[in-house]
Amino acid sequence: MFHKKLAPFPKDFLWGAASAAYQVEGAWNQDGKGPSVWDVFSKIEGKTFEGTNGDVAVDHYNRYQEDVRLMAEMGLKAYRFSIAWSRILPQGEGKVNEQGVQFYEKLVDELLAHGIEPVVTLYHWDLPLYLQETYGGWESRRVIAAFKDYCRILYQRLGKKVRYWVTMNEQNVFTAMGYRWELHPPNVSDLKRMFQANHHINLAQAEAILLFKELVPTGLIGPSFGYGPVYPASANPADVLAAENGEAFNNGWWLDVYCKGQYPKVIWQYLAEQGLTPVVEKGDLELLAAAKPDFLGVNYYHGGTVAQNEYEQQAASPQREKTFSGIDPYHIQPADEQQASPEKALFTNVENPYLTKTAWNWEIDPVGFRIAMRRLQDKYNLPLFITENGLGAIDVLTEDGTIEDDERIAYLQTHILEIQKAISDGVEIIGYCTWSFTDLLSWLNGYKKRYGLVYVNRNEASELDLRRIPKKSYYWYQRVIAANGELPLDDN
Repeated sequence: MFHKKLAPFPKDFLWGAASAAYQVEGAWNQDGKGPSVWDVFSKIEGKTFEGTNGDVAVDHYNRYQEDVRLMAEMGLKAYRFSIAWSRILPQGEGKVNEQGVQFYEKLVDELLAHGIEPVVTLYHWDLPLYLQETYGGWESRRVIAAFKDYCRILYQRLGKKVRYWVTMNEQNVFTAMGYRWELHPPNVSDLKRMFQANHHINLAQAEAILLFKELVPTGLIGPSFGYGPVYPASANPADVLAAENGEAFNNGWWLDVYCKGQYPKVIWQYLAEQGLTPVVEKGDLELLAAAKPDFLGVNYYHGGTVAQNEYEQQAASPQREKTFSGIDPYHIQPADEQQASPEKALFTNVENPYLTKTAWNWEIDPVGFRIAMRRLQDKYNLPLFITENGLGAIDVLTEDGTIEDDERIAYLQTHILEIQKAISDGVEIIGYCTWSFTDLLSWLNGYKKRYGLVYVNRNEASELDLRRIPKKSYYWYQRVIAANGELPLDDN
């Protein structure tokens, strides 16, 4: 819809930035920290760009005061960071590492002293290695109890200081990358195991929310989901149906559990036909139904475009009419293929001719951001907190010591404008965290792919001096924050 005048951002809007423990902290075995699955996986040959790992990362653990000072100078209102589970509990359970807890207490205190709202993410992919090796990680229900105990420690130690908490970061991403594509730990390709692990993570998420309501009654908690709207390739009803399938399979499968406390019936029925649904024990569904988040965190980068699934395309094709005449298209699918790639019978991914792409082939779609916010508000009626949004690019440190990242400014500018339009549409938004504050270790792409507002002087081969250098986008975002989004967004 068109608005003659856009609504202003709320006066208490949280202009923020984000990070994740493994990607910034380093100090992988310092002060009693135990190993995580990423400390091992990143050292498997060929799994990361040029063998990069988070042993040092950008050394935020030892330089957090400098980083917070830069946040304060920018005027940041919120900083979202994750806590390394194995820094609190080196084995993921059992004895608490007091030095680890104290680090996060000091970080929170430093943020609050500078007027910055801490936003704590409980789980951002770095499962303690002991839990993976001893129990099988998220495939074991034992890890649900371990996660609840871990959360209890943090709620008790930080609950009076931290108002905003995120349970799971991008559960849809880390389950698929770890249990399907072998690109993350535990380095598995087995959809049946993926859906079972995903169910246990849902239960852990629910336990974390219910315990939070008990121990931190004045706080707010919710998951962060990697959401992308799904578009039909055309007005052909078959493509529209494919988009409905894509939205349900890619998004609703997780979001309905988070926000409605139940698995969506259509996708559950379809996965049951493939033998892919998880084992659900007595009391599981009641637990999911009881845990309602206070907000929905949204990590937005892009969506996707789909056409009718290839099997029905084949059955409807005039060239194939004789071959498939009178045959149910679902009967032409090899059973093993359907189980290994269940979406093949739901939709076909296609290129969107209306969108440009980043250097990493990610679509740039700011209008899709507004679509995402509208859809989520309408379907789930929860406040939204934009917990990630940003541009990964190849940033160059010039001879005069500056980083001219105009491409990032243009990206942020267009996406922030769509947030204001969504607010004008009536969407309730708590805040916006760019990804990321400093440059950080990309899980798979090392330091070549940079997201930060602050440049960190290091590369894949060497930590160099790890100097922090604000980019042009840092100063641009500084002005946006100071004006609460009212600064002309094309003034860079």
